[in-house]
Amino acid sequence: MVRFVTDVPGFRAAGVHAGLKPHGALDVALVVSERPCVAAATFTQNVVKAAPVLYDQALLAGNRTAIWAVVINSKNANAVTGPQGLRDAERMAELTAEVLALPPGAGVFVMSTGVIGVPLPMNKVERGIRLAAQSLSPNGGADAARAIMTTDTRPKHAGLTVDVAGARVTVAGMGKGAGMIHPDMATMLAVITTDVAITPQALDVALRYAVERSFNCITVDGDTSTNDTCLVLANGLAGHEPIQQAGGHAFITFRDALTAVCQDLARQIAFDGEGATKRVTITVSNAGSFEAARQVGRTIATSPLVKTALFGNDANWGRVLAAAGRAGVSFDPTRTTLWFGELQVLHRGLPVPFDERRALDILSRPDISITLDLGGPPGQATVWTCDLSHEYVTINAEYRT
Repeated sequence: MVRFVTDVPGFRAAGVHAGLKPHGALDVALVVSERPCVAAATFTQNVVKAAPVLYDQALLAGNRTAIWAVVINSKNANAVTGPQGLRDAERMAELTAEVLALPPGAGVFVMSTGVIGVPLPMNKVERGIRLAAQSLSPNGGADAARAIMTTDTRPKHAGLTVDVAGARVTVAGMGKGAGMIHPDMATMLAVITTDVAITPQALDVALRYAVERSFNCITVDGDTSTNDTCLVLANGLAGHEPIQQAGGHAFITFRDALTAVCQDLARQIAFDGEGATKRVTITVSNAGSFEAARQVGRTIATSPLVKTALFGNDANWGRVLAAAGRAGVSFDPTRTTLWFGELQVLHRGLPVPFDERRALDILSRPDISITLDLGGPPGQATVWTCDLSHEYVTINAEYRT
């Protein structure tokens, strides 16, 4: 069973305690390939970008075929830290390349997550990088995923294998995120490893397709971060004829496998929302296009009124319909049909009488589905979110303390 980034041939990883977190918690992660990787990445759309994001964007602009490793620290975002923050991000990459004895020109990605506006304690970070390099293992994927957690309640892994061009290809990923989660990405990091052989251009197209249908389809609280990064590293060890361009059976097979891994990680992030008590799946259909359906789903998923009603087990379907109506997508309200789970509450724009006790039973479950049919031309999307509880306020009121 594929679970960890190190289940992909040619990758090792480690997660160590460097002193950034208290009580011996793991806080520095390192993922390394035994050979150079083709890389693709997506980043936060926030205007305020952390130093690691700026560093990685510049790195990727000049090097998409010789990335060997990614180093990640938690507890500190290295965001809004000025020129020193950029120097620290660069130092993290340089030190990683040094301790791994990577060849000249080898690229190292850098990621950070945690509190904004605090300089990195580089003595601890550097110690963590050295420890991680000494601890690298083909079995280190679990520790690496734990080391990147912030308010996450559990580490997040996903993986699968698929046949591509006559070879068995493995795709696996790890992610973190529980708050400041919203499309165009979120307070999330994700590292995906694969042994597929592919060109940078084709990998970039595949990743963007996958991200649009996964990490950009989740929300917890409507906030996005300064540090969001999703990186995929492809070392080509599967040995098949390289995928040269987007299109064709081999590309689509790999793209869909990558999308499945990203969706698995995305659901885990959304369902681990800070203070969440419910895992919520919203499907919008017959909206005219994927983009329109996703926009309606996003608006429903970010509505505080919808999210608090779900927390309170209240089948207040009017809040769902009202949120859909302000999504900026044109549809005919008289053709809409709505379900909570298997309970229909609206049919072609008119309320359907329902048993409140049955509704309470459905909405008391830990997994809730909301299905909205807009009655228009084809176009469907699924968005994943969670409810909004008292605990979310507690966590974020005391985040720094």
